[in-house]
Amino acid sequence: MGEAPTGSAAQAAFFGSLFSLKGRTALVTGSSRGIGHAIALGLAQAGATVILHGTRDSAPLREAAAELAALTGTEPPVVTADLSDDAAVAALPGQLAALGLSPDILVLNASVQAYVHIEDCTPEEFAREFRANVGACFQLVQTLSPAMTARGWGRIVCVGSVNQLRPAPRLALYSATKAALANFTQCAAKVYAPSGVTVNNLVPGTILTDRNREVLKDEAFTQRVLSGIPAGRLGEPADLVGAALLLCSEAGSYITGTELVVSGGMHL
Repeated sequence: MGEAPTGSAAQAAFFGSLFSLKGRTALVTGSSRGIGHAIALGLAQAGATVILHGTRDSAPLREAAAELAALTGTEPPVVTADLSDDAAVAALPGQLAALGLSPDILVLNASVQAYVHIEDCTPEEFAREFRANVGACFQLVQTLSPAMTARGWGRIVCVGSVNQLRPAPRLALYSATKAALANFTQCAAKVYAPSGVTVNNLVPGTILTDRNREVLKDEAFTQRVLSGIPAGRLGEPADLVGAALLLCSEAGSYITGTELVVSGGMHL
């Protein structure tokens, strides 16, 4: 028998075992760009087989797949579904089954939003945001969790928003959907914990994603945002990767039902 590793080698082995996702399969919704894309790359680097998801076939989704293939040396599986369409969400598990894949890890990152005040919100926009941001998450947990519970291991991460803690008037509806998702996270955590499945809420602050870059072109608005962030800077998608890896790995096996806020202190 070989000698047990010592010193730095032992430390590397210890931390490697805690955070390794080798042999795990992860579905990250909304992973063609932004936070979802960064998390997908991070989970792949930790050893997981990562299933990419986009609303439809698109250049960003193909580019994300090419980047992941270059990183891992293997073409990643890709699924598509408009999460604001109940029928498309219902068909998504069938796509996974056709690929012969059953996720151990589910990162529910995809969402939609519109800058709209309460008085200007239409019934159509209300339905769209609640279907995509809450309904799709509920539906995917409902359909994909049984396999996790049967295996006795699973990780579900619902990606929220600092707006669930500090609602912005122009994002009243979006903020409400994320608050609802946080409540669902706590309920699901209680339900699935006895089966070895953790459910947590990862809460980003203002992150430099494609969606946010447009509104942050307004320098005066950006300065107002920065004035409320104790860290003094806007976040990058990569800032979410470490927290996501914690919640998706053995290192986070005793963490469930929590809100892990990654906001540079914006929530305070």
